[in-house]
Amino acid sequence: MVKVLFKLNGEQVVVDVEPNELLINTLRDKLGVKSVKYACGIGECGNCTVLIDGEPVLSCLTLTVDVNGREVVTDEGLSREGLTKLQKAFIEEGAFQCGYCTPAFILMGEYLLREKQNPSIEDVKEYLKGVLCRCTGYINIFKAVLKTSSRREDSGNA
Repeated sequence: MVKVLFKLNGEQVVVDVEPNELLINTLRDKLGVKSVKYACGIGECGNCTVLIDGEPVLSCLTLTVDVNGREVVTDEGLSREGLTKLQKAFIEEGAFQCGYCTPAFILMGEYLLREKQNPSIEDVKEYLKGVLCRCTGYINIFKAVLKTSSRREDSGNA
């Protein structure tokens, strides 16, 4: 076993893991983070996306030992002080059905909005193309991200 120390959603955690343990398994099984979803296991669907040091990463392809000393943020971490504007926009726009892929879309949307204050629809499609949804069309998801972008001009944050 290897002891790994990292910041998860703003809190320091220490966890003992096997050297080959995947981050998705550590998050879900040992730390109780259920927004990170296991779907394909090969990095094709994006449903296991987390932010590591602010960058989107597939947790099904990341070893837990590789996050030692780093910061990991999941959908739960975004809403520690209440729902973000993007999370609210997802609700307002009905940008989900079963909700399985929603946390990954929200993380990618937040990442996009940090990178580009006023993204075009093409930007939104490009940034979100790595997350697959099997239940709904993508139009309301795109609307939610664009809606949040226009709100950012008023408040300056997510």
